[in-house]
Amino acid sequence: MSRYFSKKFSNLIPYAPGEQPKDRRYLKLNTNESPFPPSEKTVKSVEDRLNRLQLYPDPESTEIIWAMAGMLKVKPGQLMITNGSDEVLNLAFMAYADENAPLVMPDITYGFYTSVADFNRIPYEEIPLGEDLTINPEDYMGIGKTIVIPNPNAPTGIALTIEEIEKIVSSNPDNIVIIDEAYVDFGAESCIQLINKYDNLIVSQTFSKSRSLAGARLGVAIANEEIIKDLNTLRFASNPYNINSLSGAIAVAAAEDNEYYMNNCKIIQENREYASQQLKNLGFRVTDSRTNFIFAESDRISGEELYLRLKEEKGILIRHFNKERIKNFNRITIGTREQMETLITGIKELLDTIG
Repeated sequence: MSRYFSKKFSNLIPYAPGEQPKDRRYLKLNTNESPFPPSEKTVKSVEDRLNRLQLYPDPESTEIIWAMAGMLKVKPGQLMITNGSDEVLNLAFMAYADENAPLVMPDITYGFYTSVADFNRIPYEEIPLGEDLTINPEDYMGIGKTIVIPNPNAPTGIALTIEEIEKIVSSNPDNIVIIDEAYVDFGAESCIQLINKYDNLIVSQTFSKSRSLAGARLGVAIANEEIIKDLNTLRFASNPYNINSLSGAIAVAAAEDNEYYMNNCKIIQENREYASQQLKNLGFRVTDSRTNFIFAESDRISGEELYLRLKEEKGILIRHFNKERIKNFNRITIGTREQMETLITGIKELLDTIG
């Protein structure tokens, strides 16, 4: 770091995205991207916007909001469109967490939470998952702090029920509860319906996973109208033109072509069950994932060795974490059936070499 870098960031540990090596062609199963391209309608949606890029995009994202409101069955005033769901999280943390309302989150979860909390100088507490890597709702009930929980959780893939989420929200009426639903379309239950019952709930979703648009950087906050006004106050103060014109057109088309994306989600769920069973047949422990990835460990090979050997010997990338409790696990993105077959074959071959 240069000598000019502000000392207030001297201890900041930035979020580490999944690796994107370019030294060879890899089968990428490490960053939870969709194996399917955007729909044809989504791709064509940008064509008439290309000759209007000299103009600023709509800072209100009006067209996107109306399309999303119809799809999600909420009021337009209950939505805010963002530059990826990470922007939802950043704005919500800034708006509702501080020394008087510190953050609370699981100890094994999305690494961006601690990074953005540190960036905003927000104190936080990490609540340990159970021995089975599940979130215990009782740990969050009536704690009087700002809560953020991904549902399903990442990297474990395990989901809470709507009833469990509601118990957390209802028992903390004076604090905001943020439910990050980045992976909800792969077999979990969304709690969007609860925003009409509780004014302290924010639901965050993304176009990156289930809608094959990780490169478009689109997210959405769903909450009651007053919460959305709060979040927009911060958004307009920091990044009013947060959605570029091309991504805006893509978002509208994706919302209108929702059936295509939900069908892809069903295929991914089928491939997840196939890959999970194959790994179990090889002696792996696999969590009950409701996401587009699986979380698995083996007694025959360490998590780090499996990750390294798949990368170096088979050209397959999976995600390994060094955190003590999960260092023997790997997170594996679900791809096409052919990609999953390639993965299973590669793992079998590695296991054969160690007896």
